[in-house]
Amino acid sequence: MTINITLPEANSQFLELIQYIKTGEEVLISEAGIVIARISPMSDVKIPRVPGQDKGRVIMSADFNDPLPSDILDGFLNPAEPQL
Repeated sequence: MTINITLPEANSQFLELIQYIKTGEEVLISEAGIVIARISPMSDVKIPRVPGQDKGRVIMSADFNDPLPSDILDGFLNPAEPQL
């Protein structure tokens, strides 16, 4: 079951809403008749990672693993004092 309440009601009844949510229910908060937020319990169900699901979306340049240029590497190994 879902409970619909206004923003002022949610503000004044926050602790009661948390108890309601803990039972597995959902709360919709509206302002001026428009739903602006949905609060629902956290799910214990873990969505498994799927290897290769982003194949073709990520592009690595051919020189990705090449050593950094010496001027950039020097900035990491010998950082300058911060200037204030």
